[in-house]
Amino acid sequence: MKLSPSHIILSPLFTEKSENVRKRNTTYVFIVNRLATKKQIEAAMGKVFNVKVDKVRTASTKPKKKRRGVHSGYTSQYKKAYISLKKGSVISGFEAV
Repeated sequence: MKLSPSHIILSPLFTEKSENVRKRNTTYVFIVNRLATKKQIEAAMGKVFNVKVDKVRTASTKPKKKRRGVHSGYTSQYKKAYISLKKGSVISGFEAV
């Protein structure tokens, strides 16, 4: 399936765990399209952010059942990509103030 870079990388993921991973090494976490492959994610990162990607690891989350009183439902299913950059590559705008 042919996806454009803007349809592959949906948004950055800012959580405590992702910030700790980013501070330890140059690994950034993004929410990506569930149908995107590692090669497509790597190419999209290069086009969107102009960086050299070293490694891409992905993790798919399964929907979990949640309940609020009598109403029940499921959380959203999404795919995370842990993107390790090569030495000297940095994505600007991710540094905490």
